[in-house]
Amino acid sequence: MIEWRIQGESYSSCNCDHACPCQFEGLPNQGFCAAVEGFVVNQGHFGDIDLGGTKAAVLYAWPGPVFEGRGEMQIVIDSGASAAQRDALEQILTGQHCEEASNHWWVFHAMSDTVHETLVRPIRFTTDMETRKARLSIEDVVDSTGEPIRNSFDGGEHRVRIQCPDGIEFHTAEIGNGVTRADGPIKLEFANTYAQFCMIDHSHEGPAHRTRQSA
Repeated sequence: MIEWRIQGESYSSCNCDHACPCQFEGLPNQGFCAAVEGFVVNQGHFGDIDLGGTKAAVLYAWPGPVFEGRGEMQIVIDSGASAAQRDALEQILTGQHCEEASNHWWVFHAMSDTVHETLVRPIRFTTDMETRKARLSIEDVVDSTGEPIRNSFDGGEHRVRIQCPDGIEFHTAEIGNGVTRADGPIKLEFANTYAQFCMIDHSHEGPAHRTRQSA
């Protein structure tokens, strides 16, 4: 197993309502799961390969709940990454070199029967967890915007967060509103649905907040 670690900022948008039941061990409220995740690595490595500054996105779709499998996924890695960095990110995002079921990338890959060819494209990605704003744009692949949820009374910003101390994806996530369209092999189209903004700190052993608890 190659030791690795990724610390960075992540934004995700899925087809569920703002109160995504999947976060609470419920069934998706539309009966199926579809999502896109984008992230930037602030600090990271894969063995002796520096991953700092790299960006990637993953698109997912399942015909039912994630745990029933039969899904598909596609990785997109920013064209600014070197060949070694691309290979490293692809291995991490397909659940290699980590403890079984230790992070969401391992789980999502295990639940995907179809893994489309990895794409290398320029990725435009900005995210701000505090303000709950994000933009993920990959030409001919996906365009997604995250923003605060607006309350129905006066349109003011509504703020809510989820904490998962034992979670395999994040410890704390700010919840927002997402608008996403994807036109590649995995087609997505949803608006005014669940979006999350979080910091990620994953390694071959699992998310840092879980490994600290078990130490």
